[in-house]
Amino acid sequence: MGLFSKENREVLCNPLGSNNPVAVQVLGICSALAVTAQLEPAIVMGLSVTVIVAMANVIISLLRKTVPNRIRIIVQLVVVAALVTIVSQILKAFAYDVSVQLSVYIGLIITNCILMGRLEAFAMQNGPWESFLDGIGNGLGYAWVLIVVAFFRELFGSGTLFGMQVIPQGLYDAGYINCGIMLTPVAALVLVGCIIWFMNARAEKAEKKK
Repeated sequence: MGLFSKENREVLCNPLGSNNPVAVQVLGICSALAVTAQLEPAIVMGLSVTVIVAMANVIISLLRKTVPNRIRIIVQLVVVAALVTIVSQILKAFAYDVSVQLSVYIGLIITNCILMGRLEAFAMQNGPWESFLDGIGNGLGYAWVLIVVAFFRELFGSGTLFGMQVIPQGLYDAGYINCGIMLTPVAALVLVGCIIWFMNARAEKAEKKK
């Protein structure tokens, strides 16, 4: 029962909503703008970050009592860099096209504010299981924002989802034109801003009900 106590459920679920790393903490914005022009790379990026944050949290939690305080950041970076390298090689082996689309952004997970923040703020103070749940929660919280942004950008910018045309050809024949601005980082920033606004408005409404 302790594994799924109320506190542990909150650790897992809060990053999905009330403490979302992107929409509430406003972290990881750069990658949200860069990799969301299409749905597939956004999903892969979200899942990659989730796996890396969860595993890094567990490793740092296990090492936290043995690592001298003065070198803890270096140790965290080494652990993250090793995990990022493994994920990058797996993507190149099994999803090369997506790996090319993500380009340098997989490597830049090493400096992702969400990841380093969770290691320092949570994994260094909590046990492996709680740290694992925190990593999964924050990774999925980051991922769903990317997926929502990518869905609208690809749909209205290219008329496709997962590279397959979903807007009927008849609409194009009738004069419909894809919204090219949706493929620019500006549109991604606006969509992320809308999500932030929605989350803040919902939080304020919930606060007033208390």
